[in-house]
Amino acid sequence: MAQEKTVYVVSDSVGETAEIVVKAAASQFNIEQMVIQKFPFIEDKETIDEVVQSAWESGALIAFTLVIPELKEYLVTKARDRGVTAIDIMGPIVDPMSAMLNQKPKNKPGLVRQLDDDYFRKVEAIEFAVKYDDGRDPRGLLRADIVLIGVSRTSKTPLSMYLANKRLKVANVPLVPEVEPPEELFMIPPEKCIGLSISPEQLNIIRRERLKSLGLPSQSNYANIDRIEEELDHARRIMDRIGCQVIDVSNKAVEETANIIFNLVQNHK
Repeated sequence: MAQEKTVYVVSDSVGETAEIVVKAAASQFNIEQMVIQKFPFIEDKETIDEVVQSAWESGALIAFTLVIPELKEYLVTKARDRGVTAIDIMGPIVDPMSAMLNQKPKNKPGLVRQLDDDYFRKVEAIEFAVKYDDGRDPRGLLRADIVLIGVSRTSKTPLSMYLANKRLKVANVPLVPEVEPPEELFMIPPEKCIGLSISPEQLNIIRRERLKSLGLPSQSNYANIDRIEEELDHARRIMDRIGCQVIDVSNKAVEETANIIFNLVQNHK
C-alpha cells in the first residue's frame, strides 16, 4: 500500500484558497489519497513553530496563504531552517499585481471570505425577491427588509430585483380593488413598506404599450383611464391606512427609484 501523502494548509483566515489550489494540483497526479490538514486562523509564531515541527516529523508539505508579512516571513524562515517545503500560494500573483497597480496589498486576512459572504447574501436576496414576487406568499412580508406595494405596472418587480442586488430582501404586493390585501401587510412596521404611485396618464400609456406588446387590444379595461383612476384611489387608501412612505414613479427610472428606497432604508438603520 502506497504511503499516505500529506499537505498542511496554513492560513491566517479559513484557508479555502490554499485548499482549492492544493486539490487542483493533486488532481494532476495518480495518487490514491492526498490528506489535507488545515491550520486556519494562524495568528502567532508559536503555532507556526508547532506546524513546521509537525510537518518535518511527518514529511508533509506546507501550502500557505499568510498575508500578514511578519507571519509569512517567519514561516518561510522556519520551514527553510527545518528543511520543510513551504509553498506561498498568494505571493506569486499578489507581488506582480502590486507592481502592476503600483499599490501595496492590504495584507488583511479573510477578504476573499468577505467577498464570498457578500456574494451569497446577494444570491439569497435575489432568490427571496423571486419567491415573494407579486404577493405569491404573504408570509414573506414578515421576513422582508422592504415591502413594495402599488398597482400593476408601477415597476414593483424590477425594483425588487434591483434592490436584491444591493442585498435587500424585497417582497412586493399588487393592489387591486377586488382583492383584499393580505393581513400580513398591516403587521409590518410602516417604515418597511414603500408605496409606489404614478399619474393616471403615465400609467395609461404604460399599460397600452404593454397590451400592444402582448398583441391585445388597447381598449381593454386594463388600460381604461376610469379603471386606472379607481385602482389608484384604492391603492392610495391602502397606503394611507398603513402610513407608509409613498414614492411617485411617474417620471423616474427604476435605478432612480431604487436609490431613493435604498437611502430610506439606510436612514432608518
